[in-house]
Amino acid sequence: EMVRLTGLGDRYPRQLSGGQQQRVALARCLLVEPAVLLLDEPLGALDKKLREAMQVELKSLQRQVGITAIFVTHDQEEALTLSDRIAVMHQGRIQQVGAPHEIYETPRTRFVAEFIGVCNFLEGKVIERGMGAVTIRTDGGALVAVGASGQNAPAEGVKVVVAVRPEKLVVGATAMSRGTALPARVEAVVYVGTAVHVHLRASTGERLIAYRQNDSAAPAALAPGAEVVVSWSPEAARLLPEGSA
Repeated sequence: EMVRLTGLGDRYPRQLSGGQQQRVALARCLLVEPAVLLLDEPLGALDKKLREAMQVELKSLQRQVGITAIFVTHDQEEALTLSDRIAVMHQGRIQQVGAPHEIYETPRTRFVAEFIGVCNFLEGKVIERGMGAVTIRTDGGALVAVGASGQNAPAEGVKVVVAVRPEKLVVGATAMSRGTALPARVEAVVYVGTAVHVHLRASTGERLIAYRQNDSAAPAALAPGAEVVVSWSPEAARLLPEGSA
């Protein structure tokens, strides 16, 4: 009953759906009342819709029974959906441990930033430290403002990597009132249903990708070749050490 298989006890495995078979395997594990449950990519063989449905079921069931579960996955969205805490590993070493929001919004290394979700990277050098922000000149010559407290801000002349998520970028005819603004040209527009992915090349040469929500309030669709301005606030960007893996 806990795994919603009531009335299916007389069926053969071949008569069960993929999701039902996964519930049977989970029920076997729960029977022995383990202190810790290790799940090694248990949803990898399922299609996208069923996998997403099972993610919700797994999280609900884990909270219901109160068992600590270690879930191994290479699916970043799955990790964000299921976890209370995430450990990101690279070449056998833990890169960062934290809550899903912390890992996604404040990655400590370039590897974490690009492994958990999609991210734009601009390499450059610190040229100015101000009140609550530092200014970076990218290798292409663009000026980028990044929020950082004076105590934690890197010194002038230090090489860094600026990381900014696609959903933080604003694409339009004019720049935002504050923050970074780069003239750019639209190279491709990819419709993915709930959103539109806009691929751009800044006038200084950097390639960027921006996500625009597909809703009635969204501006008219952009066409390849359109000249636009890409903007983001200083708080939307993160500074990472150069060469961080």
